[in-house]
Amino acid sequence: MTTHDPVPHTSEDGLPPAPRASGTGLTLASRVSDTDLAPAPRASDTGLAPAPHAFGTGLAPALRASDADRDRVAAVLSEALATGRLTTVEHADRLEATYNSVTVDELVPITLDLLDVAAPASTAIAGRQEVTAAFSKVVRGGRWVAGRHTALSATFGALIVDLSDAVLPGREITLELTSFCGKLIVRVPENAHVIDEVSGLFAKRHISGGIGGEGGPVIKVVGRATFGKIIVARERTDWNLPDKP
Repeated sequence: MTTHDPVPHTSEDGLPPAPRASGTGLTLASRVSDTDLAPAPRASDTGLAPAPHAFGTGLAPALRASDADRDRVAAVLSEALATGRLTTVEHADRLEATYNSVTVDELVPITLDLLDVAAPASTAIAGRQEVTAAFSKVVRGGRWVAGRHTALSATFGALIVDLSDAVLPGREITLELTSFCGKLIVRVPENAHVIDEVSGLFAKRHISGGIGGEGGPVIKVVGRATFGKIIVARERTDWNLPDKP
């Protein structure tokens, strides 16, 4: 006798029923149509803006300011004070804003009305400056623009520098003092905080260090005296300093 395989029962749409999942009594999911496999539409196809960059919001970040950027602005401010374009109070306020600035955008408005006073020498003024007395006597006082790093040297001579009325380019400056068979005397502002790192060999040194008044500049004094004299103080004494700036 010939046997025939039973004809599977078909559903109304003509497709065989989905087989049952083994041991669960549940049927497997129905077949996925071609449209279900279509890729998700792109943002350009839908007219929607693309998602922002993973590292931000899609906006360009502000450029951070460097120490050199702040020094250039401080140099412009110092020149403006020295030429009378800024008062002492205005200079102090703008200088504080300069060294509190984090981005370049914050520096721009500080000198927006002082751009015409910027000179090629401004960077050098804010950076390094040298005053030397060799076989002679040199006196520097009154209102002058000091550098962030100022080197003072006396060799077989006398160098007398008064910083009490000088324009300082920042909150902190460094004085590099060298005295060889000479006399080097520096007067600093009364409210200055002086950090003493001067050494001596067969020499006389007197540094009035310590903390000055609130908000005063920080002056770091480094260098060496050899067969000479280095004096750094806040008070005016008989140093042959000019009576008037």
